[in-house]
Amino acid sequence: MALSSVRKAVVAGQFYPGSKDLLEKTLRALILSGPEKIEAIACMLPHAGYMYSGKVAGATLSEVEIKNKVILLGPNHTGYGSPFSIMTQGCWETPLGEVKIDTRLAAELLKNSKFLKDDRRAHDGEHSIEVELPFLQYLNRSLEIIPIAFMSDDLTALKCVGEEIGRLIYDLGLQKEVLIVASSDMTHYEALKDAEDKDRQAISAILELDADKLMNKVKGLGITMCGYAPAIVMISAAKALGAKKGRLVKYQTSGEATQDFESVVGYAGIIIN
Repeated sequence: MALSSVRKAVVAGQFYPGSKDLLEKTLRALILSGPEKIEAIACMLPHAGYMYSGKVAGATLSEVEIKNKVILLGPNHTGYGSPFSIMTQGCWETPLGEVKIDTRLAAELLKNSKFLKDDRRAHDGEHSIEVELPFLQYLNRSLEIIPIAFMSDDLTALKCVGEEIGRLIYDLGLQKEVLIVASSDMTHYEALKDAEDKDRQAISAILELDADKLMNKVKGLGITMCGYAPAIVMISAAKALGAKKGRLVKYQTSGEATQDFESVVGYAGIIIN
């Protein structure tokens, strides 16, 4: 595979260990062996450094059957690329190896969407999807991905993209083969109680599968949830696939790692089925 088609890891050694051995050791410690795995439609995971949010991601994915195809929805922090940016070709590299993009499914999504654009620029320097990959690789070595980055607060468009994703999965009969993963941290850099209060309301909207309520809470309360757009897409796609409810697996803040409770970031792990 040509070098140009490989999306290199940009936060290995920063957000998570940069060596294969240490990364595998870290993941073994974060992924729990006890829980029974379920065939979820979707889940939401945090994307901070593993020392901060790894326990939340690990606990959540410990309960999820990782399917062979994962549509990864992340926020665009960099500002590069199109508002709705999908990568349709190539692969992503982490210390655990390369993960191929499911070019066929990505191309179908692109063809059937009013908003998605094939644009790699949003992905090359963006960490929100990359941070999820080692967990997913570790749990399923046959994994293929479809990465999509969002930089929009257009509720109608976001819901439309989610419905397009759900409808295509249904029409192709891929319900048992595709997992949808939204990447988001919650409130950023507020006192613990304020963060918990705001996050509780945003999480409640997600558990109710209410995209409109989530947007209203984020905008009305000024919740600095970086991945509300991917969460809205996830909710809309999951509902199109018949999802009935969400379940919070774990919530914590960066204060557990830093002991600084005056300025925390919140992390939530949610399963939808």
